[in-house]
Amino acid sequence: MPNEPLLTVQSLTVGYGGSTALDSVSISIYPEELLSVVGANGAGKTSLIRSIAGVVRPLDGEIRWRGVDIAGFPPWEICELGIAQVPEGRELFRNLSVEENLLIGGSLKRARARRSGNIQQVYGLFPRLLERRLQAAGTLSGGEQQMLAIGRAIMAEPELIMFDEPSIGLSPSLTRAMFDIVKMLHAKKTTILLVEQNVADSLSIGDRGYVLENGHVVLEGTGAALLTNKEVRRAYLGL
Repeated sequence: MPNEPLLTVQSLTVGYGGSTALDSVSISIYPEELLSVVGANGAGKTSLIRSIAGVVRPLDGEIRWRGVDIAGFPPWEICELGIAQVPEGRELFRNLSVEENLLIGGSLKRARARRSGNIQQVYGLFPRLLERRLQAAGTLSGGEQQMLAIGRAIMAEPELIMFDEPSIGLSPSLTRAMFDIVKMLHAKKTTILLVEQNVADSLSIGDRGYVLENGHVVLEGTGAALLTNKEVRRAYLGL
C-alpha cells in the first residue's frame, strides 16, 4: 500500500439543525484501495459521503484530497478533481433518457473529450443500458437505475468512486451483482469508498474498514479482521 493517502478526513464534524451527525470523525483511504464504512442506519455514513462530495458543508475538520483541504469546495469542483459519487436513491435525471444521463456524467472537463469511448465502455459493462438507452431513466427498474447511476459515475473518469448504500432496494440476486461490479471496478485499480448497512458483504470485499456508531468511529482494521471481531459479529451479524 502507498505511504500517502489519496483522501484523508480529519476530525470531521457535521450537524443538522442542532443535532450532530458526525463527531470528530477521522478516516483515510489509499490509492487503489477498497475501503468499507459500515454501521447501522443513522450512524453518519451518508453524512460522511455527502461531506466529501461537497453537498454538505462540515462544521469543523478537514477533508484532504492529495494533501489539499477541499472541505467547503462546491460539488462540481470536487467532481473535477476526480471524486465521483453513486448516491443513495440514485438521484438520476428521471425525465431524461439513459444516454442523456450518461452524457451528463461525462460532461466534466476531465472526461469530456473521451465521452464517446467512455459511453461504449459503460454499455459494454451494462448491456441492459444499451438496450434501454433511449428510455427515460425514471421508467427503469431499481436494478437498472443502479446500473445507470454507476455508469454515470464511470463517465466522469474518477480516481475515487463513493458508493452510498448501493444495495438498498435491490433483490438478493441484484445485490450480489452490484457487489460484483464494485469488485470489478476495484480490480481495474479504481479507488472505492463503500458505505453500506450490508456489513458482512461489505467487509468481505474491503481491504480495510471502519465501523461508525452514532457519528463516531468505534472500530477500524482490515475487512477480514473486522469480520471476525466479536463486537461486530454480535452487533451487526447476529452471531
